[in-house]
This record gives sequence, C-alpha cells and structure tokens, in this order.
Amino acid sequence: MTCRALSFAVLASLAILGGFASVAHAEPPGSSIKDAGIHFQRGVALYTEADYRAALVEFRRAYDIAPNAAVLYNIGETYYQLQNYAAALLALQRYLVESGTTASHRQEVEQTLDTLRARVGKIAITTNAVGCEITIDDELVGKTPLGDPVLVSIGRRKITARLGGRPAETRFVDVAAGDTVRIALSVGDPSGLAPPGETTPIPAGPPGRRNLLPGWIATGILGAGAVTTGVLAILASRDLQDARNQYPVLRDDLDRKASRVKVLSIVGDALGIATVIVGGITLELALSQSSSHEVHLAIAPNGIQLAGTFR
Repeated sequence: MTCRALSFAVLASLAILGGFASVAHAEPPGSSIKDAGIHFQRGVALYTEADYRAALVEFRRAYDIAPNAAVLYNIGETYYQLQNYAAALLALQRYLVESGTTASHRQEVEQTLDTLRARVGKIAITTNAVGCEITIDDELVGKTPLGDPVLVSIGRRKITARLGGRPAETRFVDVAAGDTVRIALSVGDPSGLAPPGETTPIPAGPPGRRNLLPGWIATGILGAGAVTTGVLAILASRDLQDARNQYPVLRDDLDRKASRVKVLSIVGDALGIATVIVGGITLELALSQSSSHEVHLAIAPNGIQLAGTFR
C-alpha cells in the first residue's frame, strides 16, 4: 500500500467512527445514516483493492445520503488515483472549505492542491444555440451558455454538444497546464441540413437502382480473358500445324501441342460464353432501369435477343 493509500485508509477509519457518528447526533437517527456508512465502508474496501471507479461510486453515494466533509477527502483522493485532476482539485477544495480550521491533514491536502493546480487547464465553450448540453469526456458539465470556462485535466479532452433531436458535434482538444482553450461547437439543423462547413453526402442514385459497375467490370475482364485465350489458341494451333509439317515428327511433341490447343480452345469458349452471359444480364438490368423504354433480353444459342418497346 502506498503512503497516499495508507493515509487515506487511516482518515477513512476516523471518518467512519467520527464523521457519520456526528451526523447521526445532529439529525434524527434513521436508516439513511446507516446506509451512508455502509456505502462508505464499501468504498474504503474497494479503494484499498485499487478498484477506484467502484470506490468513487460508493463514496459519492455516501455523501449524497449524508453529506460529510470527510467523505469529500476520500472522493478527492479517488479522483486523484483516476488521474481526473480537475475533479480531485474541486473535491479537495470543498473539503477544506467544509472542514474549516479543524480539517484533518490540512497541510497534506494543501500540498496536494499545489500539485493538482499544475495539472489542470480550462476550456471556454460556446455554441450556435442556447440550451445545448455539454459533456466533457462523456460527463455532463452543464448547458450553454456556460459562463465561466470549465476546469479540466490536462491532456486530450473530448467535448460534445447536443440539443434535442439535432445532430450532435464532438471535438477533441489538447489542453496544457494553465491553458484556456476556446472552442465553438455547432449543433446540426433539425431539418437535416448540414451546418456550415459540413457537406451532405450525395446519393449514388434513386432508391431501388442497382449499381451496375461491378457487372460491367466483370464483363470487361471476362472479355479480355476470352480474347487473350483465343489468340493463344490460334498461335498454339499454328505451332501444331508447323510441327506436323516437319520431318521426322515426334509423336509425344505432337500430342503435347495438340493438348495445348484443345485446352486453350475450351478455356476461350468458356470465357466467351461467360462474357456473353454476364454482359447480357448487366445490359438487361441497365435497360430495365431506364424509364424511356421497356425491353426484355434473352440469351439464345446464336447470340443475344432483344425484344420490347422503345419510346
């Protein structure tokens, strides 16, 4: 356990024994004080186990049920462990104010505050509409106009503005120690129009229209393959004919050349047929999407047949 964690645990124990007891004497006894103590003790246990996020939830719940200055110390220390320096600074400042001159570990807290002041900056946020909800790192900080700049921890911060059903805007800014970063956010128009500086995507075509580019690309590739294979088949056939005219003729050589001609011819025919089929289907789709004519296309043994009415 670190020195900071050890001092925290000592103060936490004192708070459990004295802090909530004083609240219990000041107010009528009830289950709320007991509940606050349970949440507080659970927070101490989670803190010592380094589960700081869960500990923070328990400490804040304890303070909500029965506000006590000692709990603010624990909240501040937990924020410190989570590296949320801005929240730790605010919590420990409140601890000193609410504890007064009798604050435990005042000197230690003041030294911690000096460290924290060197780890925070500010963000001045404005929006194009009043009443926008502003979140920093997904935590709500208020609605615009905010007035004073918001205290934040140094580093990269995520700022988001939301207003009703309008599109939200999110920006990321880098904040150094002592900086006051100014940022203007613009929520979208509820009519769906994009705010200035943004572009609206242009639809590729009317709803229901198919994208025919892949079909044409496939037709081109198949056609090129058919032509190339056909040329190779012709060259192989000439080579076979030349071999037959030579003397003496080697039987194995003739068989090899004849087999090459046969394979190239079959592949060329297959690619040609595939080109016709894919091209015909793509053409039919293209014609069927046109509003100027009604056509039907069919693949026949002797080619492509078109039938219909053109206007």
